[in-house]
Amino acid sequence: MLTPEVVDGYRVINHNCEDPSQLMQLGQTSSGVPALLNKHAVEADLRIVTGFIEPHFFAGFSGGPKGIMPGVAGLETVMSNHGVTHIGDQRATFGNTDGNPLWEELRDIALRAGPSFLLNVTLNHDRDITAVFAGDLIEAHRAGCAQVKATAMQAVDGLFDIVVTTNSGYPLDLNLYQGVKGMSAGARILKDGGLLILACECREGVPFQSPLDKLLRSASSPAEILTMLSTPGFVRPEQWQAQIQALIQARAEVRVYSSLDDSTLAAAHLQSCDDIQQTVINRLAELGSEARVAVLPQGPLTIPYLCEQ
Repeated sequence: MLTPEVVDGYRVINHNCEDPSQLMQLGQTSSGVPALLNKHAVEADLRIVTGFIEPHFFAGFSGGPKGIMPGVAGLETVMSNHGVTHIGDQRATFGNTDGNPLWEELRDIALRAGPSFLLNVTLNHDRDITAVFAGDLIEAHRAGCAQVKATAMQAVDGLFDIVVTTNSGYPLDLNLYQGVKGMSAGARILKDGGLLILACECREGVPFQSPLDKLLRSASSPAEILTMLSTPGFVRPEQWQAQIQALIQARAEVRVYSSLDDSTLAAAHLQSCDDIQQTVINRLAELGSEARVAVLPQGPLTIPYLCEQ
């Protein structure tokens, strides 16, 4: 990714979030956990944060301060910030940073490292750069977020009975972990009790034996996952993905069109969808002519929201 010219001429450090020797503390998180950032980043004379801005399913938008926190943060700091209370807050969602407790905390921790120069871009569905935002970490990011909201978010006039969504295809749909993002995008405009169909190849599985896979398999149902996560002291890597999936399943039916076999989907508490078109036709026959269907071909890259939001 960096090219031989960069690697040959510069020292390159791959951040290890579990290596105490790489980390230094800058205060605490809101839950009292040490706020740990990579000491090389904190002690640097100049910090240039790169990346791209897109709607993010619980931080509001990617890019900006996320390049520092969680980008080069300690694991326990990330786990605290991505904890069950923050993830469960209705303000922690696509397109929202103001009042979003998760984003506001990661912003505040990132700023503790000192001033940083931001170089973020926005992209279209062909991955072409559409704009460049450079300057102050927060102000330049805010301008980029406004651009993304105008170009990558779409207002709708009401909820839908059926939502068909994707995770924007390869490489973003390599596994179910990533697929939860597309699931979350579609759920924003789905009626309670509605049907959500996620088209996500998942050639890498959940992935198998990943923290998400182990957490999903450890529970008998989505409801049990939420119970486990709300238990004081219960913390697991990637729990935010399981929590978001379970919250969606608590109010809607979710089916997945993928390369995953039925047993793998069942272990993840999901049902397969063998034929999207026929599944939609069958459900419309049950619901009648007034039923509404929405399709999100780009999944989490084009986020719908209700007009009144």
